[in-house]
Amino acid sequence: QVQVVESGGGLVQAGGSLRLSCAASGRTFSPYFMGWFRQAPGKGREFVAAINRSTGYTIYADSVKGRFTMSRDNAKNTVYLQMNSLKPEDTAVYYCVADERRLGATMSDYWGQGTQVTVSS
Repeated sequence: QVQVVESGGGLVQAGGSLRLSCAASGRTFSPYFMGWFRQAPGKGREFVAAINRSTGYTIYADSVKGRFTMSRDNAKNTVYLQMNSLKPEDTAVYYCVADERRLGATMSDYWGQGTQVTVSS
């Protein structure tokens, strides 16, 4: 079993930045693909970004392209989501996901508990 733990959420003003971290543990060979989803109040969970931990290849939702950057530190089994130029509409609970096979909006194997990001206007 793989455990996924997020950290780094908080309250920030519009235009500010936050960095989320996500650590995977529990298996000798951690999943190759990790990503971030978010869920705003009253809305469904939406894909934000994902990374292939082996190659560093990343994909992003159109709504965050140019503002969010995902990176990884394989020695720590950790991935990061650097969020810049934050907008109030980025307010949501952000969930980290690890997947054995999929990269993108269908990732679903192992989920973290979520971390709140609130952007004030």
